[in-house]
Amino acid sequence: MYFCLKFKKMKTILVFTILTIITAGCAQTETENKKVAVKPIQKVKVELKKEYNLDDFLTDTSGLDKEVETIFSQLDDTAIVAQLIMPAVGRLGQTHSTIQKLINKRSIGGVLMLNGTKEDFSSWIKRYNQMNDSIGNLPFLYSADAEPSLVNKKIIGSAPVKKANELANIDEVRQVAQTISDELLAIGINYNFSPVVDMSPNKTVGYRSFGAVPANIIPWSNAFIEESQKKNIIATAKHFPGHGLVSGDTHKSLQMIDGELKEIGNYPDLIKNGVLSIMIAHIGVKNNDKYNTDGMPASTSKKIVTDLLRNEYGFKGLIVTDAMNMGGVTIIANCEVKAVDAGCDIVLMPVDAAKAHAQILEKYNSDPEFKKKVDEAAKRIIKMKIALGLMNREK
Repeated sequence: MYFCLKFKKMKTILVFTILTIITAGCAQTETENKKVAVKPIQKVKVELKKEYNLDDFLTDTSGLDKEVETIFSQLDDTAIVAQLIMPAVGRLGQTHSTIQKLINKRSIGGVLMLNGTKEDFSSWIKRYNQMNDSIGNLPFLYSADAEPSLVNKKIIGSAPVKKANELANIDEVRQVAQTISDELLAIGINYNFSPVVDMSPNKTVGYRSFGAVPANIIPWSNAFIEESQKKNIIATAKHFPGHGLVSGDTHKSLQMIDGELKEIGNYPDLIKNGVLSIMIAHIGVKNNDKYNTDGMPASTSKKIVTDLLRNEYGFKGLIVTDAMNMGGVTIIANCEVKAVDAGCDIVLMPVDAAKAHAQILEKYNSDPEFKKKVDEAAKRIIKMKIALGLMNREK
């Protein structure tokens, strides 16, 4: 009898224990479900009062700025910071699946199409657009290194064109710019990191510029920019403050301009004539009392980005870094944060886009002055997206 009672008692305890475990498990699962539940992102309402084009970016300041404020006010901090991040997809960039993950996390605002085929790029852009529409992201800036000297290597299957240093006259420059722009539009790309306005001596950039005849640099660059932007493609003058007269390769290590900035004279006329983007090089400046970068690359130097380019030269367009995975800048800790702090709008090809987003977001939420810089950069990017016509439908 004692054994039977003891057994029944043990059985009761066992059943109670099992029920407790099951109940706790269910409660834990419920709690976990609540933790992982993702709050739906409210899609941005875009009701533009008129249609805009690239010419409006620099000329229609009041009306377009009001549209920007309306869109910006609907974004959370994650989406604001994301506007500044532009990774690459393709060979030497990220995988297609990695970019899709970044889109799902709302960590990026554009993509560089780097080393691939026309067909792949077109397919990927269509997929990214579909994802952005469904998630509630703003539309992307899609960029390419579509310089005359590189486009046929960077975009396999693109229409053949002469290299920059092979062009004979300004009419050929205009024709090449039109051909390249048509190719980009067909793929879905709206942002070209071209032309190169450096002088010719440096072997890594010289053959990519119009600098074989120095007198051609400004008029030919202006022609390329004009034809590109007529086609609704953002053109980019690079590599500020000048890469042509240094001897080394910024892909491998930090290079230095020693003394006078001899190539910055190429930029004022391009700015006056409406170039919409300028790329900052990972080149330092030494032995220059006014523009010494203190051992840092120009891309992380407020003296070069904000004081010189933005304030002295009055540039109002997008300032984009050269690729942030290059040896000339990766030696700098938190280089993406420093580039934004210096005044850059777009952080191109960070080594880890998700990490760059997190680091910028952290400083954004703790430093009011930095927050102001990020907000201003995001608004310029949104303004450019409106001017490109990317927001003519509800997102």
